[in-house]
Amino acid sequence: MHRGAIADAVGAAMPAAIQDLAELVSIPSVAFPGSPPEPLLQAAKHTEELLRRAGLPHVRQLPVDGAPPVVFGEIPAPPGAPTVLLYAHYDVQAAGERDRWRTDPFAPVIRDGRMFGRGTADNKSGVVAHATALAVHGGRPPCGVKVLIEGEEEYGGPSLAAFVRAHRDLLAADAILLADAGNLRVGEPALTTSMRGAAGFTVWVCALREPLHSGEFGGAVPDAVTALVRMLATLHDDAGAVAVPGLPGGAWTGPPLGEDVIRAAAGLLDDVELVGTGPLADRLWAGPAIVITGLDVPPIAGGVNAIQPVARARLTVRVAPDADPGAAMDAVVEHLERVAPWGVQVVASHEMLGPGFRSRPGGPARAAMERAMHVAYGRPAREIGGGASIPVASTFAAVFPGAELLVFGAEDRASAIHAPNERLDLGELARTIHSETLFLREFGGGDD
Repeated sequence: MHRGAIADAVGAAMPAAIQDLAELVSIPSVAFPGSPPEPLLQAAKHTEELLRRAGLPHVRQLPVDGAPPVVFGEIPAPPGAPTVLLYAHYDVQAAGERDRWRTDPFAPVIRDGRMFGRGTADNKSGVVAHATALAVHGGRPPCGVKVLIEGEEEYGGPSLAAFVRAHRDLLAADAILLADAGNLRVGEPALTTSMRGAAGFTVWVCALREPLHSGEFGGAVPDAVTALVRMLATLHDDAGAVAVPGLPGGAWTGPPLGEDVIRAAAGLLDDVELVGTGPLADRLWAGPAIVITGLDVPPIAGGVNAIQPVARARLTVRVAPDADPGAAMDAVVEHLERVAPWGVQVVASHEMLGPGFRSRPGGPARAAMERAMHVAYGRPAREIGGGASIPVASTFAAVFPGAELLVFGAEDRASAIHAPNERLDLGELARTIHSETLFLREFGGGDD
């Protein structure tokens, strides 16, 4: 299929792709502990059906110990052609506080060219991009294809890494395409060549056996909430830079990043400054970061005048791509224990580890994707870093050291992934599908 025919075919496939995305987003497939398993199984089944309709002759669900099933499909390579493994995930973050959503998170709505709903961008767009690109080729691309769609990425569970190692021969490929990232801005293609590692944990601060009257005991008896706030305040200096000893920094070696891109994507209020020091790309893609992602303290509504015995916070630590996230988490916990005031007890539970990733430069797959993106977007692709992590990327790199890893996707920095009102620009979805369809042609050696 020549390039012009591919462009026309992608355009014709987009109404079905948008419908497929809406149906998949309607399934509340949250994999975090305590969430019901039925939606995950439903999402796996729906993904399996999408791949069958895309023309894959061999599609099945494979069990994963301690996690939802993997959906695997395969198209054998023509003689002499390379094989690519396509990766995405069907699980999503929890919706969070529903009153902060402008729409129902699991009833997708299209407004101003964007589809709103949990998972529209991260990462059900990746599932649909893979399926649609294969469908445009009629299930017969000029290269071999393997598809791996998992269901625990957002939870950061360890099960998939063991699955990949146990199924090395089944998953082996010349290139691995992870459709779980995106671009800085709509219409500007990018390949993510490094990602920070991540660690998540919850810290408890305990001071009393039970709540006490704040009038009778306040001023002498320590309050767990006050102690926790004092501890958390020591994690950053006055500039907002991480102030925990032992967290290694890093340097971004690619093109610089402009402040205007981040201010616009983040929606900063007027006069609110960015935090940290040093080049912006270093802060976002190479240096450490600590974010308080949750607090359990008494809410104002229904609150009583009492000194609290216990308070807790959930923290996420990001580290340089080559740093050890486990060691970084230990350093933060040790710091909190060291600065805890008044002898309060500190307990931490380690919950999530995701190693970082750095891709190798060059290679035929990278060249094929750059050509494909240039055609689909009408401009060259740029190299960017990822502040977040994709846990399986480091596993792929370790298990398949000879394979090229390419990270891309349909989301942009205004997609609000992991936040209320997640949304996906549908034009970006079309360009992503166009890029992947062209990549399969270019990687397989197709000619005009």
